[in-house]
Amino acid sequence: MDSILRSISFIFHPLLMPIFGVLFYFSKSPRYIPVEVINAKLVSLFILTVILPILLYFLLKTLGKVTSIYLKSTKERIIPLILNFVVTLVIIKRILTPTQVVELYFFFVGILISTLSCLILAVLKFKASIHLMAMSGLLMFFIALSIHFSININGTLAFMIIITGAVATSRLHLKAHRFTELVVGFFLGMIPQLILVNYWL
Repeated sequence: MDSILRSISFIFHPLLMPIFGVLFYFSKSPRYIPVEVINAKLVSLFILTVILPILLYFLLKTLGKVTSIYLKSTKERIIPLILNFVVTLVIIKRILTPTQVVELYFFFVGILISTLSCLILAVLKFKASIHLMAMSGLLMFFIALSIHFSININGTLAFMIIITGAVATSRLHLKAHRFTELVVGFFLGMIPQLILVNYWL
């Protein structure tokens, strides 16, 4: 049982949620976007949101700043969250400008706000769930896209809700978080996306 729950936490790691959101957007958007532009953005975002954080993690682990990829203590979270904030800022300034793909721009602005909120809580010694923050933010983005593009993605939304519940269960069972930390993480991810919907929906 533990191995299954650990696998769920690993497969749906927060690092992967932004790129999942981008892939989903490009697969469902009715807008014409040249394939070359899509490929360039996907490669750039994969490098910045997946490859770079992994390299930075190994650097921090070598320097003794973190002990595991799950960032078990609030102290371990501070530097990775600062680095993630900077990377996300670069993305919205250089790769996803509001004049090109407005939906993805505000999706990453929401990620930026969630990251900053989680960082502030970490400084205050509160360990909000980054897993739930990433999952709920992605879920809210999917809901907004389904309304925005008038598409039926009920199956995808149902799957996301089930997976969000499974991730929350795994974090509780593995004693990685308390219930309060999961709830706070959930709302840290969802609320910024919900508020920013007003700027593009």
